[in-house]
Amino acid sequence: MIVSDVMTHGSISCLAGDTLHDAVQKMVMRRCGSLPVVDEQGTLIGIITIRDTMMPLFPNFGEYIHDAKSARDFEEMEDNYKRVMCMKVKEVMTANPMTVKSATPVLKAASFMGLKNLRRIPVVDNDNLVGMVSIGDINRGMFIKLG
Repeated sequence: MIVSDVMTHGSISCLAGDTLHDAVQKMVMRRCGSLPVVDEQGTLIGIITIRDTMMPLFPNFGEYIHDAKSARDFEEMEDNYKRVMCMKVKEVMTANPMTVKSATPVLKAASFMGLKNLRRIPVVDNDNLVGMVSIGDINRGMFIKLG
């Protein structure tokens, strides 16, 4: 079984210049935890996750060590949410993410995901994004379709 047998085709994506608000809206509406980031030609340049959109709200480790009390001002963190949602995808995305090809064996893709602790990987053929494959896709393919 290969990735193209189980992957989600025609994945929704976003652009590096989109706001985090736009990206989060797409993720929430599609009930997915990440989006591939493409350039204007459709070439994959990154990936953004829901977690990536939340991380700018929290203090970094250095801030927390130097001022643990104010670093946990949750009301202030919530007030920053509007500012964070105006940030651009390129500011928080992971550039050059791990990818697989549609002809990659499913278990090879699953092993990459396990080694890197990833829940989903973009599928790229000839430098073009063709879909996404998730742990759920692989499980459905391996254990339900074949079962």
